[in-house]
Amino acid sequence: MGYKENYPSKLLEEAVEAISSLPGVGRRSALRLALHLLKQPQENVHHFAQAVVNLRDEVKYCSECRMISDEDRCSICSDHTRDHNTICVVESVRDVMSIENTGQYRGVYHVLGGIISPINGIGPSDLTIRELVQRVARKCSQGDALSGVEVILALSGDVEGETTSFYIYRQLAQYDIKVTSLARGLGFGDDLEYADELTLGRSI
Repeated sequence: MGYKENYPSKLLEEAVEAISSLPGVGRRSALRLALHLLKQPQENVHHFAQAVVNLRDEVKYCSECRMISDEDRCSICSDHTRDHNTICVVESVRDVMSIENTGQYRGVYHVLGGIISPINGIGPSDLTIRELVQRVARKCSQGDALSGVEVILALSGDVEGETTSFYIYRQLAQYDIKVTSLARGLGFGDDLEYADELTLGRSI
């Protein structure tokens, strides 16, 4: 039986409903957060609410890579010191943030917005694969391929990720570019004795 609460205020109930619609936030947590907001200075709550509204209304998606941005072109694509001939293809914005936090990659990105998942009704046309192919085609027509265009497929190693990678590989096969994927296998400090055969095989 689900959690049921009698609310002394319709406004409080509406706030709990709104907050609990967020992923991973149950009604108990939503009630706790709503009551916490009630205790805050009015200007703090207004600032919080306005920040959420601004996020939804004003955030843009980079016209080049589909990363979220405050401008039409994100700071990574606008950075002339990056290697624009190396494109790392990722599933989501969070993946870009994770790779950037390593400080080890100096190329640019392409955000697919998901992976191919027939069971969830997500096909190639629901992702930005066509935009990626067009991006590569433009580079090749400009002669960038002569200096070595590389597309790195940095997608998950599950069936859906592998399916998406293979589909993209087939779409890019017509171009004279290098298509690679992230190394897969043993993690730093892992013991060979406890590695499964698939993981060990990929490492080798």
